[in-house]
Amino acid sequence: MEIINKMNEQSEYYWNSYAHFGIHEEMIKDRVRTGSYHRAICSNPKLFQDKVVLDVGCGTGILSMFCVKAGAKKVYAVDYSDIIGHARQIVKDNGMEDKIVCIKAKAEEMELPEKVDIIISEWMGYFLLYESMLSAVIVCRDKFLKPGGLIFPDRAIINIAFIEDADYKKQKLDFWDNVYGFNMSCIKKVAYREPLVDVVDGKAVVSKTQPVYTLDLYTIKLEDLDFHSNFQVEMERDDYVHALIAWFDIEFNACAQPVRFSTGPFSKYTHWKQTVFYLEDVLAVSTNDVISGSMKASRNANHPREYDIQIQFDFDGAYGSLHVTHNYDLR
Repeated sequence: MEIINKMNEQSEYYWNSYAHFGIHEEMIKDRVRTGSYHRAICSNPKLFQDKVVLDVGCGTGILSMFCVKAGAKKVYAVDYSDIIGHARQIVKDNGMEDKIVCIKAKAEEMELPEKVDIIISEWMGYFLLYESMLSAVIVCRDKFLKPGGLIFPDRAIINIAFIEDADYKKQKLDFWDNVYGFNMSCIKKVAYREPLVDVVDGKAVVSKTQPVYTLDLYTIKLEDLDFHSNFQVEMERDDYVHALIAWFDIEFNACAQPVRFSTGPFSKYTHWKQTVFYLEDVLAVSTNDVISGSMKASRNANHPREYDIQIQFDFDGAYGSLHVTHNYDLR
């Protein structure tokens, strides 16, 4: 119960932020995100015909309306943000109020009059887990999903790779060494702890890709929201390494034709971008060199939607060695 209680301690800021239209506009206009959900739902009417669906964190209600369009007989659209009032109006304006029930509640705490056949949710955050709604999906799955019921999406994978990023690192971090002649490097030390969420050019990637964490939505438990994974990543060219980057892939495997999308540097833009963890050191690497290490991601004790991330780097190459552990704060 302690884990559930901590996950329920949501700040008003978190929920109020989702009442602003700009956030929903950005998400809906993300064609990879919204298009993938549309394809997974509307291209599989046999899965949704006459089914009862729970939409966790429904926002404007667009996914709920996709479900009705695909044949669902009832959808419970749940959100704790004030956006639910607008979702209710949108549902009415589109003539679906007889099939979509909009509920303002924390999904972890609500009750429903019946079990559901399908749970659908766009729960993912930056680095997949930061400020995500995965805990709510897990609780709802255990409380409301019928045996053999479906979850959309049902699988997620966090991947990592290494990049050369000298120019941007200089702009964002080395900048503090000399600010109009003043030494502000104390800020630089703090800035290293804060991962950067930004778009990474695929050409900057100097290594192979390695998955570090795979989530199965049917089996994951609340305690699995913390993870510790080892990695060995092989370099693909002679270059310098300035940072490790992380991104995630999403899968809808219940579909007749599985639907997948990636938020990585080699794929189309998504609003999740990539998460960049800068090293304080610069590594000179050669083709086939290997950087080993581990990544430990833990929910912050005071703010469970935030993450404390510890990355260990171990490298011995022709031009130098590095054995260090860096701590990062994903806030």
